Amino acid sequence: MKKNWWKIAAVVLVLYSIIGGFLFKVPILPILHETIRNLYFHVTMWFAMIILLFVSVWNSVRYLSGFDIKYDIIAKEAVNISIVLGLCGLVTGMLWANYTWGEPWPNDPKLNGVAIAMLFYFAYLVLRNSIDEEQKRARIASIYNIFAFVMFIVFTIILPRLTDSLHPGNGGNPGFGNYEDIDNNMRIVFYPAIIGWTLIATWIMQIKIRYHTLNAFLNSNTN
Repeated sequence: MKKNWWKIAAVVLVLYSIIGGFLFKVPILPILHETIRNLYFHVTMWFAMIILLFVSVWNSVRYLSGFDIKYDIIAKEAVNISIVLGLCGLVTGMLWANYTWGEPWPNDPKLNGVAIAMLFYFAYLVLRNSIDEEQKRARIASIYNIFAFVMFIVFTIILPRLTDSLHPGNGGNPGFGNYEDIDNNMRIVFYPAIIGWTLIATWIMQIKIRYHTLNAFLNSNTN
């Protein structure tokens, strides 16, 4: 039980954020209105995704420094979970955009940059599946993963800040934290939601790593 406290915390925090996200009071803002509740889901999933992408690229660097295959496994599974979070973020973002901007995919540099960045990671999965030899696959995938992470930062964070964007905090738009109407009623749900979704994603990643490791062990014994 002591070792699994963070798993219990993950479930509690996510349930709390879901309940609080739908039931707690939110500020009444122009255009956004009740859709601001999507902040608890869309934005927090993206935070969790970015954290796991950093975990992935860090383990790719660790693999290249010592060629220990376990780091490549961690990097791969972190990317897999990050892609799922990214797709969830895209869907919730499209729903939000449809209500606030009038269409699910306006011509916005942030949205377009995210789509391009996701394609880089889909290419990562294709690259991995195209190489059979384990160590060769791990080396090439690790190098590409570092490149993909750099491109992700460029297309989702740097470029949108250099031009006009509908997204808060980009292209001259103030971030949510700069709005006085977003008070502590939202913060007491928003921050736990980030922690909760990140822990849930880490938990799923851990399960997938164990499965992959066990499967590799069984295959080696069979051969």
